[in-house]
Amino acid sequence: MAEKCGSEKASSSSPNLICPLCLDIFVEATILTSCGHTFCRRCLKKYDLTHQDLDHMVCPLCREIPKLSANRVDDLRLNVSINGCVDDYHAKCGGMNAVLEMCQKWKCTACKSLKDAVSFCRTCNCYMCDECLHCHQHLTLLFGDHKIVSMDDVIKGKVSIGHLFEKCSIHKTENKDMVCEDCKVHVCHRCVLVGHKAHEIKDQVDFEQELRHKVSDLAQRCADEKAELEKNIQNIEIQRHEVHTAVQTLLDDARQAYSIKAKELEENLRNLTEQIHALERSFDDDLNVLKSKDRQRIKSICSSITLVDNDRLGHLETDTLSAHILLCEELDAMLKEVTDHTSAEAIKKKAKGKRFKPADDTRLDLGSISGSDPKMEIIQCVDLRGMMQGMARYSHSTVAIGYGDDDIDIIDSNGGKQQYRNTPFSDMDCYDLVLQRDGSLCVYTGNTEAYIYSPLGSRKATIHVRNNTNYYLKVNKSPSDEIIITNCGKQVYIYDPTGSTLKHTVKTKHKTHQASITRTGLIVTSSCWVNPSVVTVYDRDGNAGESLQAPEDVYLYAAVDEQDRVYVASVDCQHRKVVIRLYDLDGLNLKERVEFNALDMTLGWSWCYLVSLSPDMLAFACHKKLYFIKVSL
Repeated sequence: MAEKCGSEKASSSSPNLICPLCLDIFVEATILTSCGHTFCRRCLKKYDLTHQDLDHMVCPLCREIPKLSANRVDDLRLNVSINGCVDDYHAKCGGMNAVLEMCQKWKCTACKSLKDAVSFCRTCNCYMCDECLHCHQHLTLLFGDHKIVSMDDVIKGKVSIGHLFEKCSIHKTENKDMVCEDCKVHVCHRCVLVGHKAHEIKDQVDFEQELRHKVSDLAQRCADEKAELEKNIQNIEIQRHEVHTAVQTLLDDARQAYSIKAKELEENLRNLTEQIHALERSFDDDLNVLKSKDRQRIKSICSSITLVDNDRLGHLETDTLSAHILLCEELDAMLKEVTDHTSAEAIKKKAKGKRFKPADDTRLDLGSISGSDPKMEIIQCVDLRGMMQGMARYSHSTVAIGYGDDDIDIIDSNGGKQQYRNTPFSDMDCYDLVLQRDGSLCVYTGNTEAYIYSPLGSRKATIHVRNNTNYYLKVNKSPSDEIIITNCGKQVYIYDPTGSTLKHTVKTKHKTHQASITRTGLIVTSSCWVNPSVVTVYDRDGNAGESLQAPEDVYLYAAVDEQDRVYVASVDCQHRKVVIRLYDLDGLNLKERVEFNALDMTLGWSWCYLVSLSPDMLAFACHKKLYFIKVSL
């Protein structure tokens, strides 16, 4: 009896010596300075791997944020009191094997005989001697479905006896065999009735089973994520090889030019070589950053799953239960982060875009490295006096804006404004417009007709358009001044410059709200704010290339510049973002050349306009805002 009491005393004190992270006796108990919670030093070091890029750590129990010095966990002080208690516990209990020794001395709890237990009934939650086991086995009416395990199997570790529920501190005779998910504490059924009626209550066995399934799922996802990250690291090295190949090509071209130019150009060669090596170092640095991020995520994931995937989850106390639930949530959020599969490919593409450009034969120079990063910047934002309904190029730095039932404004890239005075708008509206090379103005007024005015303001022609869509017409012109009209139907109408003759009706696969024509006669169409929003290229016989299609609720607006390059604005009103891409024509298909950085714009609604003013200037309008955009290629 004395021996058993000693073991029970050690066991009763041991929960206070359990690390909330590893669920084992403290090893080098260490205090977090901000909140005073204590953990094993080795557990804190593993946990700190998820905070390496920060100057602090988040306490796993209370979420306090202690600052860390240069040596991080190593500079935290030890908990002398708890480490002393741990030493006393090991001395009294005979070392770390005390738990196994205690298991071998369990007595029967099903009767008062105090005989050694030979079995454990999981259903009754009690230890049984030979006689109690005999009763269980023969009274099948009462005990037929009970689950019994041998103590030999328990001691050898073949099976687990499962839950030994602690007693409720308030209702002394009741087991705390349920979990309140709202309060994250163990409770008995009387506690549920008294203080947790409206809370989410689960049976402890079911709760811990769900937690084990969650940890198992996290472990599998960790393995999958680790494999994906390692595969991505291999891909980064493949891209690095191609980057080095592209860089080597630059060096070869530079050296060949050097051999032709002569020895006096040696200094120029040295300068070029330094530029190229600087490029290589820049690309290497970018790739190393990607690789380092993936390796750090692997460390963080491995560290986190080591902390949460523990065989002792069945014995969670309140604090440790809270800590492990929070750790699982953090790990789950970490695994949802998307692996970057594209940046390394973009760096390789950037490296391959570099070209060696030989200098002119008459200059004592080798040449330079071309392919500087293209960029796009807003150089002017203009507040419009009303809602923009239509926009057209007026000159290389000026646009004309139509306001529907109001006059037309001429606005330049410096923000200057003036009204267009050459057309009598007192009796008509202007919902779209386009200016021809001779200064004539084609205006759509909101019905089924468009009018052409001379530069002096007299009406030259009326274009009658069949419109069965109930949408406003949109007008544009070709490089040869043909008038292009769309009505959000599946066709594009092309009139001669006078507007008197319909030359072509081109059938389209999608609803078309805007259309532009290249110098070679190809037609670039945009669905604009119609879902799905697409941009498609057609010839005049109606043959089509492959469409560019935007995601749901993202709208595409296209413009063709003087060099037959196609700019496409991708407008995401929900996230208030505009991304413009530049495409080259490849037959009837669009081949992306550049994706520019997202522009910071105010988007009032989904109806927008994109116009090319010159090879290096765009105009973009939405609602009551007009932007002039400088393009550098």
